[in-house]
Amino acid sequence: MTSRQGVEFTGIEGNRLVADVYGADNPRGLVLLAHGGGQTRHSWGGTARELAGQGITAVTMDQRGHGDSDWVESSAYDFQAFAGDMSCAASQIRDQTGFKPAIVGASLGGLAGLFAAGSEAGDDTFAALVLVDITPKMKVDGVRRIIGFMSEHSQQGFASVEEAADAISAYLPHRPRPTDLSGLSKNLRQGDDGRLRWHWDPKFISSRADAENHAKEVETQGFETARRLKMPVLLVRGRESELVGESEVDAFIEAVPHAEFADIAGARHMVAGDRNDVFTDALLTFFADLTWR
Repeated sequence: MTSRQGVEFTGIEGNRLVADVYGADNPRGLVLLAHGGGQTRHSWGGTARELAGQGITAVTMDQRGHGDSDWVESSAYDFQAFAGDMSCAASQIRDQTGFKPAIVGASLGGLAGLFAAGSEAGDDTFAALVLVDITPKMKVDGVRRIIGFMSEHSQQGFASVEEAADAISAYLPHRPRPTDLSGLSKNLRQGDDGRLRWHWDPKFISSRADAENHAKEVETQGFETARRLKMPVLLVRGRESELVGESEVDAFIEAVPHAEFADIAGARHMVAGDRNDVFTDALLTFFADLTWR
């Protein structure tokens, strides 16, 4: 039987991190799922339920400045800050459960996971690292497109959930427009003016306005960190990804030769949203022989 309960962790600045735990009876392992930039913990609901159903407890966490977690007064939204929060949460999970969590991070969550796992205490804190359609090297055009979409409505917002759904459909034309918008509502917040805006701190995206320099900085620091990884690593790519092409995959495998690779046909950057069934199967295969304690 799978249950869900809300929990909170404390980040590196004493900031509140809100999470949901999808529990499994007599779990054999535990996964910390970290969402992409501009998303919330709710984007992992389907994956978390499936993992819990297979005996792996899943923790989905809103990262700093996102969802119900604190918007930090320092406005620190660099990857090291996200990584610091992740290490803090993982340490609290380990101390409470006895399990070292495996990180499953999409985009922003993956890079935060990379820097956390590659830190000095990484091997003592995490069981494994799964990068979901992200590597230190990214296609700059893809980065620019994502930042552009996130910036476009960050100030003026939307008059209704339907208007937000229209914007997403224009950005992701390959996906059918959902008829049930309740899930989208969780990614929006209502301002004092009555308009709906994305459920994240606008300072998060304003710090990434220069897409090219942002990508170069991540590439340099990310590969230095990746070469230090000793734990099991899985890179999952959406085959039609806007960010990760074959050259990006090759560069990562060269830096982390022991990494496994799963290529998900019919998926773009939002792999779990495009092909959650195939994505979850890839996770379960990778986790089959993992040591969690």
